[in-house]
Amino acid sequence: MRDRRTLRVVEDLAAVPAGAWNALAGANPLLRHEFFSALHESGCASARTGWAPRFITLWDGDRLCGALPLYLKSHSYGEYVFDWAWADAYERSGLAYYPKLLAAIPFSPVSGARLLAADRAARDRLVRAALELAREASSLHVLFPPESEARELAAAGLMLRRGVQFHWSNPGYASFDEFLVTLTHDKRKKIRQERRKVRDAGVTLRRKTGREITPEDWKFFARCYTLTYRAHRSTPYLNLAFFTRLGETLPDNVLLVLAERDGRPVAAALDLYSPEALYGRYWGAVEHIPCLHFEACYYQGLEFCIERGIPAFEGGAQGEHKLARGFLPAPTWSAHWLRHPQFADAVEKFLARESKGVERYIDELAEHSPFRAA
Repeated sequence: MRDRRTLRVVEDLAAVPAGAWNALAGANPLLRHEFFSALHESGCASARTGWAPRFITLWDGDRLCGALPLYLKSHSYGEYVFDWAWADAYERSGLAYYPKLLAAIPFSPVSGARLLAADRAARDRLVRAALELAREASSLHVLFPPESEARELAAAGLMLRRGVQFHWSNPGYASFDEFLVTLTHDKRKKIRQERRKVRDAGVTLRRKTGREITPEDWKFFARCYTLTYRAHRSTPYLNLAFFTRLGETLPDNVLLVLAERDGRPVAAALDLYSPEALYGRYWGAVEHIPCLHFEACYYQGLEFCIERGIPAFEGGAQGEHKLARGFLPAPTWSAHWLRHPQFADAVEKFLARESKGVERYIDELAEHSPFRAA
């Protein structure tokens, strides 16, 4: 039977009811209508910044039954799956790599569904629509989908790329000390030393959620975030308006860790969370204090997960240093389609070689597990 549902490309998410979108998005706060709206309406992800929304939506009459967060990109910043070499090869061949189409959460290497639909037929419609749009660009890229969704994308003709992140699992620890007992002696000792250094430096930490976070807290965090990006000679992607909007519209999903010394704030870390996972996102400091990054970004998050019974902590992109702190390698996926057949063939061969290297890398990391043998 012919699928009579209709497709619409939406350039302003305000045209989609938040409740209908969130019913498809599920628990992940970074997929919610409020998160995307904060990015768009603060100007962080917009046509001006090279993130022009082209969200594909599927409707059964007035009922939203499918969605794909899609952007027309004029660069490759803020993605965490690197295709700069592909863009450079296009340019050297006299071809235009940009604009390209990207299905992703801007500035966030967070895994989760990208084809927001309950049934396979709806997901297939979304993929076909994205591929049709991509024929007016150079390519289509879908970043950090779950493996099951990646396999569906591969069946539609996209090439799969593997990556690695570091995730922490909570089997139901009763306390941070119970978690520490599962680690090898040297890793356990190292973590205790790092936490002691922070305490000995006179630093105290507070975890604040949602409505506990004040406007002054957000201003301080935005300052920390901006200083850290500039210290790395990078342009900050996000602004105070975005962070404030998060606090207002997603109060039950925001965790801010504040570090203070001598009665004044010195650093802060921002995470998002749901009952299913904590997502480590942004950090910054106004002065350097040894080991404070580990405390604010990892150990406070681990304690929060243990207290709330949250089963997973995604530590973000890259970072082998997370392994020694209980985060284990987790494979990630992306899917890619290039309109130019010769370049598509070259990328496919490259991805086959790269995938073997990723497999070896994961095997090597597994040999250095921080946990004691059973």
